[in-house]
Amino acid sequence: MSAAIEQRNQEATCYCGNLDEQVEEELLWELMLQAGPVVSLHMPKDKVTASHQGYGFCEFRSEEDADYAIKVMNMVKLYGKPIRVNKASQDKKTLDIGANLFIGNLDPEVDEKLLYDTFSAFGGITNTPKVMRDQDTGISKGYGFAAFDSFEAADLAIECMNGQYLCNRSIQVQYAFKKDSQGERHGSQAERMLAANNPNFGGLKPHTMFAAGPGGAPGGQPGMPGMPPGMPPGMPPPPPPPVMGAPMMG
Repeated sequence: MSAAIEQRNQEATCYCGNLDEQVEEELLWELMLQAGPVVSLHMPKDKVTASHQGYGFCEFRSEEDADYAIKVMNMVKLYGKPIRVNKASQDKKTLDIGANLFIGNLDPEVDEKLLYDTFSAFGGITNTPKVMRDQDTGISKGYGFAAFDSFEAADLAIECMNGQYLCNRSIQVQYAFKKDSQGERHGSQAERMLAANNPNFGGLKPHTMFAAGPGGAPGGQPGMPGMPPGMPPGMPPPPPPPVMGAPMMG
């Protein structure tokens, strides 16, 4: 298998994570085939139980097919769980810099897919957004979390989304508390300095393909390509670029 991995085109390979234990290779193959021709698919299995470990790798014939699969298959639910689809070449460990947000006062209808579509417009999302749910009923507890690949993206998400309406509720967006800390939140100057000095950090691109129509023409709100759902429909479009020689605003 190691030889096959070495020969695999990493740029045309997607990582598929958060897979339910009922998902089998045949089902994942059929799903990914909707995005483009599949060359190979591998789901690592436990040597003792022979069950898969919740993730797999799907190699497409071209990088374009892999990119398309990420746009249309990411957060699709299989057996009730939203799967995570991204480029296998991304090193997730280098992306966890602490730009983690708490999102509160969520409507019960808000799920992980809606959080992803809403917040990925501001920058790269490093992990599947999580809506906290009751273990017995599965009902949302009204809050969740999202992690960005940069503090600039997280700052922008807070600035644009805190107090905005999502499913008719004004949501609360702020940096999450650190685990095992005495009330200390993420987003500190120390975390920002560490992220800025991380030589492995390349950053992800914002997700802008919301309900893309034929030819990649964005659907949704007219005149507002790439705007996340839940933004007020009356917001004006961004200003035009400044004319050469014109004085810049301070």
